[in-house]
Amino acid sequence: MSEFFIALAGVPAGIWLYLLLFRGAFWRERPETADAVVRTDGPWPDVAAIVPARNEAGVVGQVVTALLQQNYPGKLTIILVDDNSEDGTRQEALAAAKAIAADNSHRLYILQGKKLAAGWTGKLWAVNQGLAEAQRIAPGATYFLLTDADIHHAPDSLSRLVARAEQGKYNMVSLMARLRTDTFAEKALIPAYIFFFQKLYPFAWVRDPKHKLGAAAGGCMLVRAAALKKIGGIAAIRGALIDDCALGRAIKTTGPIWLGLASNVVSLRGYPQWRDIWNLIARSAFTQLNHSVLLLLGSVLGMAATYLLPPLMTISPDPGIRPLGIMAWAIMAFAYLPTLSNYQRSPLWAPFLPLVACFYTAATVASALRYWSGKGGQWKGRAQAENVKKSAA
Repeated sequence: MSEFFIALAGVPAGIWLYLLLFRGAFWRERPETADAVVRTDGPWPDVAAIVPARNEAGVVGQVVTALLQQNYPGKLTIILVDDNSEDGTRQEALAAAKAIAADNSHRLYILQGKKLAAGWTGKLWAVNQGLAEAQRIAPGATYFLLTDADIHHAPDSLSRLVARAEQGKYNMVSLMARLRTDTFAEKALIPAYIFFFQKLYPFAWVRDPKHKLGAAAGGCMLVRAAALKKIGGIAAIRGALIDDCALGRAIKTTGPIWLGLASNVVSLRGYPQWRDIWNLIARSAFTQLNHSVLLLLGSVLGMAATYLLPPLMTISPDPGIRPLGIMAWAIMAFAYLPTLSNYQRSPLWAPFLPLVACFYTAATVASALRYWSGKGGQWKGRAQAENVKKSAA
């Protein structure tokens, strides 16, 4: 019987050896560097940036300013879709545009969004309207930059995105924006959010044209217009709550895509309190599991075996089990170190990843409870999962 339990105790160590060696080296990802490839020869293609904005006063002015001040050599048309905001989002965007002397090749248009249509998530409905407007005022756009109203782009951001797409012939280039880690809650939980995302969608697999995995980071996605048209436009994923990864999967069917960590694209949105990060996860985690009870149970058991069991095994009275627990916990902490380094966090945070994993697992269960109570996908005052579910019915 003791041999059986020792063999069972080897499962967490086996999981972490697999993750370390055979999961696309997800844990080794580093942010883009300033010396990333920049295209300098030939004409630069026209780009239309679509910015869906709902109640983004306080940050949207900085976002508009940064986009208008891009040092992009080609033509940039910016379309901000005011998605029925109630906080002065439109006025702040206009004031920001008037406060700077933007290059004539960079223009801002503000579109008043229509009432949310059934079967659509709010963000995608706004993006769809922005794309339709882009067809009218920027019909020559080769690329669409789909970016959020709380994402700040450094002056060279668009140039580097287009350069990578052109040189690599990618149909999509997406960057995971750098998230804020100002408060204790953010320092404790946000690096793990990135770590878990990378583990779920290994970037190397996404970038490999031979691998079927497709994904993207919704805050910054440069999409080739021809590829978007080929999949049927944004309407092809209109009901997707995790819209970025849905779009990444769809675009990858048309050609290669690229996903990486950003150094020059930053999220202005903070999640200062524990409940803010809880809500971030609970909003859509159950959607990631396809609203399946079996997948939810499997996820909870998997997270327990991967993160909780190793530290518990280290205090086992069985001397044959303790070394396996120490091994699994050590590999886990080691794998987490590069992500902590990316966020300038002390390596002393690494051993506490099991506690963080418990938080995320509990939030995933809460996501299922919200869905079953008709509050799934709650965002900006909308229960989006319910809107999509009613349309499907």
